[in-house]
Amino acid sequence: MTDPTPVFDDLRDESEELDRLVGELSEEDWALATPAAGWTVAHQIAHLAWTDRSALLAATDLKAFGAEVEKALAAPDRFVDDGAEQGAGLPPARLLAEWRAGRDALHKVLSSAPRGVRFPWYGPPMSGASMATARLMETWAHGQDIADALHVMRPPTDRLRHVARIGVRARDFAFGVRGLTPPEEEFRVELTSPAGAGASAGDGGGELWTYGPEDAAQRVTGPALDFCLLVTRRAHRADLAVRAQGADADRWLDIAQAFAGPPGTGRPPKGATE
Repeated sequence: MTDPTPVFDDLRDESEELDRLVGELSEEDWALATPAAGWTVAHQIAHLAWTDRSALLAATDLKAFGAEVEKALAAPDRFVDDGAEQGAGLPPARLLAEWRAGRDALHKVLSSAPRGVRFPWYGPPMSGASMATARLMETWAHGQDIADALHVMRPPTDRLRHVARIGVRARDFAFGVRGLTPPEEEFRVELTSPAGAGASAGDGGGELWTYGPEDAAQRVTGPALDFCLLVTRRAHRADLAVRAQGADADRWLDIAQAFAGPPGTGRPPKGATE
């Protein structure tokens, strides 16, 4: 059985890296617009804090979490935005403190949960390790929105392997959420990992992360960073060095997403007129 400990530690490290980015921001910086329409830096952190809080309830208080699910069912198109809006209205210092406290509490609960225990969620139930992986993916993706708003380049790390794995595993969901029939055959995905702290999008990178049968007819290749930007819909395919071989694999790159829920509009290509 695979040891889930690395994902808990990686989630903590990913959160701390984002904390260093926002911890000393001015109130004006917290109000900066991010690439997500209508969301400021404060909305991004508020969303992470809200989701951590929901995950903590799912792991510790089934009745309270059930009430949160009922709220989501009553307003499926608004509950995520409403949660972010509520938190974004707090003073930045308080929002930051609540995010820190919530993620620390969640880390303790998930990392100490017995193997085999599954927690309810807005979709299928998840193990502690799977929930931590999903939280890492969101933390990285929303951190990217913040970095873009601040015009900061974040060095990619090997923590991206968790984001890439979700992106690969969510292939069929990406087809299904758009009313498309998922391909029957598996794809081969080969991603070049970041080559240390100085790697950047399109960099040759280091070791190869592979998924799917080696002899698969349809393939996806490219830098892990670019693939992660693609499946979190933080960059347009046209701006990334991810390539497909085969019609179905090519179609997947147009619709890939690593997160549950509707796909949203994604990001326009660089230089596109909005």
